[in-house]
Amino acid sequence: MTVSAPTMREAHWTDVPALAALEVDLFADDAWTEQTWWAELAGRPRRDYVAGLEGAEVIGYAGLDHGGEVADVMTVAVTSAARGRGLGRRLLDELEARAAARSAASVMLEVRADNTSAIGLYERAGYAVVSTRRRYHQPGDVDALVMRTRPSDTGV
Repeated sequence: MTVSAPTMREAHWTDVPALAALEVDLFADDAWTEQTWWAELAGRPRRDYVAGLEGAEVIGYAGLDHGGEVADVMTVAVTSAARGRGLGRRLLDELEARAAARSAASVMLEVRADNTSAIGLYERAGYAVVSTRRRYHQPGDVDALVMRTRPSDTGV
């Protein structure tokens, strides 16, 4: 049996329970609650969220804040079972395309300094570290790396 490539679509209100459950699984101490997801989705059109699906199951998601010249990646997440299949990059590419379509001059994000797989994804996508927020993530005193790319730099 072959597994089809994940599809992407706008995140829906009906996805909130699945999104919140994935947050707990993927981010533990930093997980967004259902209430947070409701607030994020209510922030449209400034907030922009996409879901990656396998069949009807949400296996990844990503979000963007359109803040004018600078768009901020709010989150990019892929279930552990779906990693290594390019979905994280597809989600990030989608966010960058949406930022470029709204004339953002750059896209910024913040990532835990101990999340080496995410940092690798972002570096391969053309992001560079512009600053470090020392001991930003609690508990654990983990630094946050602030990274940036410019849509024109990545060919978007």
